[in-house]
Parts: sequence; C-alpha cells; structure tokens
Amino acid sequence: MFGQNLAKILRGTPTTHFYRLHRDGLFGDVKVQYGNNKPKSLHKTRRFWLPNIQLVNLYSAILDKTLRIRVTTRVLRTIDKRGGLDNYLLETKDKKINSEFGLELKQKLKNALELKERKQVSS
Repeated sequence: MFGQNLAKILRGTPTTHFYRLHRDGLFGDVKVQYGNNKPKSLHKTRRFWLPNIQLVNLYSAILDKTLRIRVTTRVLRTIDKRGGLDNYLLETKDKKINSEFGLELKQKLKNALELKERKQVSS
C-alpha cells in the first residue's frame, strides 16, 4: 500500500540506489555514495560510503510516545533545528522525507492532530 504511494510521490526524482534499511528510518536525502580510493600509485579501487546512521529515542508530543528510530546525523540536526520530531515531519515535504516509515509516521501525526481538534470542538 505505502510503497505504491511512495513511488507516486517520488516519480519525478532521479533514480538512485536506496538500501533496505532506508525504509525503516528517517534518512532524508542522504544515500549511499560511490567513488574511488586513489593512493599514491594512482591505482583506483572502487568503494562506497554509507550514511552516518544513529539509533536514537525521539519524543513525539502529539502521540505522547518516545519512539526508537534510525536517523542520519543530518536529519537529527534538522529535527533539532525544527524544534522536535513532530515539527520536522509535519513541516517537511514528502519527497524530502523519502521513506515509508517516515510517511506512515507523518500520517499518524496528522490523524492524531485531527482527533485532538475534534475533541476540542465537541467539548
């Protein structure tokens, strides 16, 4: 279900290789990068660089839960800059979030906000 929606959202973006772990956390635009090692002998050897992934506990005020999430350090800085996990997910475009887990969490936050607003209006 969500994989198809992600494909629709990312339709206009250039194709890049995303590893399986990318689905289970918040990685933003960070991806595996490829290049060469080039020593003194100038004999190039192919290599790759993985993103700096950290497993952190982030608190969601809207859901009133602490979530254990894999994030890159770049996204972690952005979360701090935006003022928390909730603000990061709600203010960031879907293309920039770029993961099934992130989009599902964003939808849960929107649903929880709507539910809270309905309760406030009815009381």
